[in-house]
Amino acid sequence: MAVLRVNQGPNPGQLLAIEGESIVLGRHPDCDIVLESGAVSRQHARISRIGGDFFVEDMHSRNGTFVNGRAVVDRQLLSENDELGVCEMTLSFHLDPAGPQTDSSQTLKAEPGTSALVIEDDGDEASASRIMSQVDVSSGSTGLQLEVNSQAKLKALVEISQNLGRAVGLAEVLPNILDSLFVIFRQADRGFVIMKDPKSGKLVPTGVKYRRETDTDTIRISRTIVNGAMESRKAILSADAATDSRFDMAESIVDFQIRSMMCAPLVNRDGDALGVIQIDTLNRRSRFSDEDLDVLASVACQAAFAVENAQLHENAVREHAIARELAVAHEVQRGLLPAGRPEIEDYDFFDFYDAANELGGDYYDYIEMSGGRWGVVVADVSGKGIAASLLMAKLSAETRSCLLGAATPGEAISRLNKTFCGSRWEDRFVTLVLTVLDPQRHEVTIVNAGHMPPLLRRGSAEAKLEAVAEEETGLPLGVDPDAAYDQLTLALEPGDSLTLYTDGITEAMNDQNDLYGPGRLWDQVSACTKPVGVLGQVVLDDVKRFVGRRSQSDDMCLACWGRN
Repeated sequence: MAVLRVNQGPNPGQLLAIEGESIVLGRHPDCDIVLESGAVSRQHARISRIGGDFFVEDMHSRNGTFVNGRAVVDRQLLSENDELGVCEMTLSFHLDPAGPQTDSSQTLKAEPGTSALVIEDDGDEASASRIMSQVDVSSGSTGLQLEVNSQAKLKALVEISQNLGRAVGLAEVLPNILDSLFVIFRQADRGFVIMKDPKSGKLVPTGVKYRRETDTDTIRISRTIVNGAMESRKAILSADAATDSRFDMAESIVDFQIRSMMCAPLVNRDGDALGVIQIDTLNRRSRFSDEDLDVLASVACQAAFAVENAQLHENAVREHAIARELAVAHEVQRGLLPAGRPEIEDYDFFDFYDAANELGGDYYDYIEMSGGRWGVVVADVSGKGIAASLLMAKLSAETRSCLLGAATPGEAISRLNKTFCGSRWEDRFVTLVLTVLDPQRHEVTIVNAGHMPPLLRRGSAEAKLEAVAEEETGLPLGVDPDAAYDQLTLALEPGDSLTLYTDGITEAMNDQNDLYGPGRLWDQVSACTKPVGVLGQVVLDDVKRFVGRRSQSDDMCLACWGRN
C-alpha cells in the first residue's frame, strides 16, 4: 500500500493511505483524502494505480497540482519520495507504508527554553509488571490516604489548591503544578505535563521542569504509560522503573536509568482524560511510595478541575471577543445598506432588512444613475454567516460600479456576473433582481438573475397582481460567466407598485413547521390598496403573526416602491 506523508500543512507527519485503484484529493467532504484549506479546490487532484505504478493528474483545479515543483499537465508517474504540491501543502509519495520515517516515536516541541519531549511505543506485550500501585482518579473518587508526612503534605496540598484556585489561564495553571510538586517531592528529578489537544487528539507538551538546570536533553516518555494512565483513569506508581518488565523495551526508561516514576491522569468532571502529570527520579534510594502516589493523584484531581475551569474561562473570553467583533461587523454591514430612501416626485419607497444572525447575506440598495434614473436592487447570497456577509459587501461595491459603467441594465448584470464567476467563490452564488425606474418616462426596466420575480400590482379600478419578468429570468450570478441577461421594460400608471423580496419572507416558518409561502404573500399584496409604505408594513405584520414565537431562521429583506 502506498501512502502520502504530509510534510507541510495541517498535521505534518500524518500518513494518508492510497487505497483502491483511484483516490481523489480535495476540499469536499466526499473526497477520499480531504485537504482542509480554502485554496484547495473541491476536487483538486486524482491519484490512480495502473498495474504496479501510481499516477497523478490535476482535476482542473484553480491553483494547479505540482510534482517536485513542476505543474502537472497530463497524467504523471509518481516515484518514491516525489513531492506533491497542492496549494500551500506539500506531501511526499512513498511505496513503503511507513513512509520515510521508520521509528514510531512522536517528538513534541516544548516551550522555548525547555527540552523536546519524545513519546515512544514501548512494546507493551510484556505480561509481567512491577507496577507497585494504582489510584483511581476518576471524577468523584474518594479515600486518598496521607499517612506519611501527612502534615507537611497536607499543607502543600492546601497551598496548591489556593494557587490553582487563583489561576484563570492555562499558562498560569500548569507551571504552578510542577513548581508545587517539586516542593512536595524532594527526590523528583524531572516532571512534565502533557495535554491532549481536543481537536486533533494529539499529545501536546505544556510544561517541563528539571531539578538541575544543566539537564536539558531530550526527554523520552513512555507512550504505554501515558496512554495507560489516560485510558484507565488511574494514577500509576512504579517503584523501580529501570527493572520493571512492563518497560523492558522503553528506551525512555533504560537510557535515563529511571528508578522510580509516578504518572497521574488529569480527569475532568465528565470523566474524560485531559492529559497526564508525570514525575520521576534517578535516585535508587529515593523511590516514590504509595502515599506519594496518593498525593500526586490528589493534586491531579485538583489540577484537572483547574485546567477545566481555565479552559472554560478561555472559551468564554474567546466567545466574548468573537461576539464583540461580530457586533462591530454587524454595524459595518448595516453601513453598507442605504441610509435613506430616494425622494422622487410622484413615487414612494419602503424597505425592510433583518438578518437572522449578527451578519447576513441579503442585500438591497438604491443607486442613483444617469438621466435621473434610480436602480432598486434586492439580492440573496447563498449561505449565511461571515462568508455570506463578505460576499454581500463585495456585491454592494460591484453592483454600483457595474450599473454606473454600463449602457443598459442587462449589460450591467452581465458584467456583474463575470465579476463573481472569476472571484474564486466556487460553490457560492447570488440571486438578484434589479428594477430601474425612469421617473421622467414613468417606466421600469427589470433584470432578473435567478431571483423570485417582482410582484407588480396594477392600481387601476380593477386591481391586478402579476409576477413580472418570469420568462426573462436568467441564471444566478457566479454560475456561468457567459450567461446572458435579458431586460423587460414596462410603463407605470398611477397606483402601480412593485414588491421585491427574498426567500426569508416566503420561507418563514411557524411552530407547526408550516411555510408562510408565496400564496399568502400574494394575498396580502393583492388586498392592500394603500400606498407602498403601508403595503410593506402590512406584509411584515402578517409574517410576524404567522411565525408567532418561532425564532427567525433566515435573513429577511423586503422592498416596495411605486407611483402615487
